Amino acid sequence: MGRVAPPARSADRVVVIVAFDQVQLLDVSGPLEVFTTANRYGARYDVRVVSPTGLDALTSCGLRIGADAPVERLPRRVDTLLVPGRRDWREAAADDALVALVGGLAARARRVTSVCAGAFLLARTGVLDGRRVTTHWELAPQLAAAHPELRVDPDPVFVRDGRVVTSAGVTAGIDLALALVEEDYGADVAREAARQLVVFMARPGGQSQFSIRMTPRPPQHPLVRRAMDEITTDPAVPRGVDALAAGLGVSTRHLARLFRQETGMTLGRYADAVRVEAAQVLLSSGTASVEEVAQEAGFGSSETMRRVFQQTFGVSPTVYRARFRTTSAPATAVTALPLPGAG
Repeated sequence: MGRVAPPARSADRVVVIVAFDQVQLLDVSGPLEVFTTANRYGARYDVRVVSPTGLDALTSCGLRIGADAPVERLPRRVDTLLVPGRRDWREAAADDALVALVGGLAARARRVTSVCAGAFLLARTGVLDGRRVTTHWELAPQLAAAHPELRVDPDPVFVRDGRVVTSAGVTAGIDLALALVEEDYGADVAREAARQLVVFMARPGGQSQFSIRMTPRPPQHPLVRRAMDEITTDPAVPRGVDALAAGLGVSTRHLARLFRQETGMTLGRYADAVRVEAAQVLLSSGTASVEEVAQEAGFGSSETMRRVFQQTFGVSPTVYRARFRTTSAPATAVTALPLPGAG
């Protein structure tokens, strides 16, 4: 499916988006919609989609997207390079032609950006060396392991380090693009684009809203696995370290030391993470009251749960439910949300 590029104007900011086989469609289309929508409100973006071959790219969902023109027809200098990702980032990073294209374009760009696993491609070019970066929360450990020269932060929706901006997974490309529009043309233009697209001008919170940040390392010791099973079987049952240790027939000190050694966290922190996860599921898919959820998840009171949610996600349980429950949620829960761009 080809795309008709608008005629170039001398004052335009040329944005180049790289497309390649198995790229995630929304990594490309989300930012593209933001830039082109911003043009309706005073921005002057000239968005070009290019591919290593100059031919169509088959996206991960099976839809083909067309390249606007060969890379050779791009201006010598471009304003912004945007590099999307694909689920199998190893395949993309192993494509020398793709890496060479990205590296060459990065050298010509005033500003270099990535969405989701696109960070792996930029890392291959050396553009990210020594920088603080982010990617999809699930891929962050892999990025850090594959590229120890980077400072990977798994929580932010996007991270700016000098002329490089990297963003989290998939829809975070929209957040990234809106931030770039605001930087280029001001908050009013970005806000109008956000309102038109019915998205937040600035997404509340970080990636921790969508993932369990405290997922521990897989334990090997059977005592630690049994302790974790005890906690996860029923988060509502109070289980202190002393009670757990007694039930397992070991000393409190030994169990605490072993648990931290195996998982990298304390028993208390793990128990809190389990309770938070249980509460997230109950809030987003159930109809129980906030107080009932607090009891069932093991917090003891709604006030305790509210304090933990505020510290972890930056929102209350009630707001979390309104934002993250299923599409069958009552209309009142949706209308309680702030309008995109509202303070």
